[in-house]
Amino acid sequence: MRQCRAELTNMCMIEDPATGKLLVQDRKLSWKGVAFPGGHVEPGESMTAAVVREVFEETGLTVSNVRLCGCKSWWEQDFCYLVFFYRTDCFSGELLNESEEGRNFWAAEEEIRRMKLAPGFGRMLDVFQSDAINEEFLRWDPETNETLHEFY
Repeated sequence: MRQCRAELTNMCMIEDPATGKLLVQDRKLSWKGVAFPGGHVEPGESMTAAVVREVFEETGLTVSNVRLCGCKSWWEQDFCYLVFFYRTDCFSGELLNESEEGRNFWAAEEEIRRMKLAPGFGRMLDVFQSDAINEEFLRWDPETNETLHEFY
């Protein structure tokens, strides 16, 4: 199969160079818990334009110099889910304390790891932070009836 149906999404790790803190969102809609801002890629939109738009919609910040730093993917039957990970330390604007997605705030990485994270976000944070890992792939193992997390 060379073609498949897919859902394309993104997340962006924004670091404040003055404090070293990361911008997180305590999500209240789908995928509840603390994670980075992000969302869906719209038809006809580039991956980078989508992450810039999603960050602005959810946080009020305009990000620039966003760099692709990894991804997460998994399959459900013949449907592929892809999350593209970006990072930046370049932003401007006024941070919205809250959007319809959830409350936005700055926190140190060690603080974030102790928070109630969105499902799977701790592993995703490892990919964002590592120069040695650039992909998390979820694979269903029918023998053990478990989801396996593979890192590349």
